[in-house]
Amino acid sequence: MAKQKYIAVIDFGSQYSHLITRRLGELGIKTKLLTPQVNKNRLAKAAGLILSGGPQSVIKKPVPYNQQLLRLKLPILGVCYGLQLMARDFGGRVTGGKIREYGPANLKRHDQRNKLLTDWPKQSTVWMSHGDSVTKLPPGFITLGSTDTLRYAAVAHRHKPIFGVQFHPEVHHTPYGSILYQNFAFNICGLKPQKLTSKLKAIEAGIRRQVGEKKVFLLVSGGVDSTVALAVLNRTLGKRRVYGLHIDTGLLREQESRLVKRQLAAAGLTNLHVVGAAGAFWRRLRSITEPETKRQIIGATFLQIKAQVAKKLRLNTKSWLLGQGTIYPDTIESGGTKHADKIKTHHNRINVLAQLAARGLLVEPLKNLYKDEVRLIGAELGLPKELLWAHPFPGPGLAVRALCLDSSRLKQLNQIYVSKITVSKYNTRILPLLSVGVQGDERSYRHPLAIEAPYSKATSLHYQAAKLTNKDKNINRILLKLSGPNLNIGKIKVATLTPQRIKILRQADNIVTQELKQGNMYKNLWQCPTVLVPFGAKLGESIVLRPFASREAMTGRAYLLPQTVVRRIVRRLQALPAIDYIFYDLTDKPPGTVEWE
Repeated sequence: MAKQKYIAVIDFGSQYSHLITRRLGELGIKTKLLTPQVNKNRLAKAAGLILSGGPQSVIKKPVPYNQQLLRLKLPILGVCYGLQLMARDFGGRVTGGKIREYGPANLKRHDQRNKLLTDWPKQSTVWMSHGDSVTKLPPGFITLGSTDTLRYAAVAHRHKPIFGVQFHPEVHHTPYGSILYQNFAFNICGLKPQKLTSKLKAIEAGIRRQVGEKKVFLLVSGGVDSTVALAVLNRTLGKRRVYGLHIDTGLLREQESRLVKRQLAAAGLTNLHVVGAAGAFWRRLRSITEPETKRQIIGATFLQIKAQVAKKLRLNTKSWLLGQGTIYPDTIESGGTKHADKIKTHHNRINVLAQLAARGLLVEPLKNLYKDEVRLIGAELGLPKELLWAHPFPGPGLAVRALCLDSSRLKQLNQIYVSKITVSKYNTRILPLLSVGVQGDERSYRHPLAIEAPYSKATSLHYQAAKLTNKDKNINRILLKLSGPNLNIGKIKVATLTPQRIKILRQADNIVTQELKQGNMYKNLWQCPTVLVPFGAKLGESIVLRPFASREAMTGRAYLLPQTVVRRIVRRLQALPAIDYIFYDLTDKPPGTVEWE
């Protein structure tokens, strides 16, 4: 057994770098997440290196890194960008733009003897997210596996313990990914699993260490993360040292604040206080249409309301720290590591909060966890299932589920080119709307492609969705039209956040939730955002349904509901005022994020 004790994960900015450390941690392997410029002397006790993916291109703008890393006498595994970096620097060739893959692919294994893919089947599903690809192997390398579009999907050096894969083994949608990391850690790096420590005990110790004798003023949305954060802070510090504040923004779901107060009290979380602040949010958001600006304003307004409440209570600011239920995806999607791209700014990661966190003045007990881990912590704390398995709801609320548009962009979007994309015999149209996506670890802000077809064709269209977004750089989502007039007569309109639009969206969200629960589908989904978009014919608005299945929301699949449930939802949504079209989002992540903004 090797004397070294950990695997070094070199973070080139991938959305999944931290997820690699989680997967190895689940195997009982210690890891360190390090920057590409790390001094080799810091790696004296490393058993191996994993080079992560990243949003940059080794062709156009590679991330500066310590080139001695590739010369160390350690096993190396390059993942996505990491593979491309190795291929380039060892004398191979990387090509950009010819092959773009976001989503599932079928890996065909070639070499049966190589240690990296031991116990892998001859064919398996892997998850891709890349624009560049290796088109020529360096001297001494061989192919371990390929896909229909990618010759070098898994490679290895003939004699040295150097390996690379273009896919992402760390994500849930690469089913055999943990086996690959297990092979690398145990069979190649020579490590043995260590006993896993209790996450809850580690969290409690971290709280005591950071808070000391102070108290915590915790912002509580009532979702899974902030509820578990309140419970663990109560257990660690005692209720008298924790003040939970729930702010009713006026942008919440039907009866949300009342439900939060009632459910948390029933769970023993009685130190929760509710304050109404809809007026403050409406004033600041009245004319805002750009999604990033919405998120920044909402985050800042939360802090302003918190400050007002603290002043009214005459709290000594030197004795209190601010607390949040932040989890790791909030950080990485907000561009929270050195080389990561900002996909979208989470309200709990605006600049002022990031600065507080850097100074140790922000208590975030769950910040290194994913939501599925948070749910396990909540179960260990004895919280009821209906709280832990509620669908995630964005902190900015319905503000980021009601797309807006100002007049300056109206003309530009109305002039987008006519769709040339052919999908069987169906009419298609690239809609004059924009939504956020994540492609190759980069933010995309592009158009959806809408298809006029019966819902009975949803399965085959879902299968084609990844190929369609890979083929055309102008689109990052695929929509199926469920109802409404011909797509070609639809137009966009100027739209802002108004009480009337939010009322319509709130009603639509409530209808969808009711029907999912009645059809016993709610528990099958990670989330089902209902989105209002300013596109229509006579009435001027449309609804997009986004049923989504995932484990930790870093990757996921569009979920196809039974046709009977879809029919009921559509029938009830059609009765709402102002709705012309109803669409079904068939997009996986990547290339589409869970939310549209």
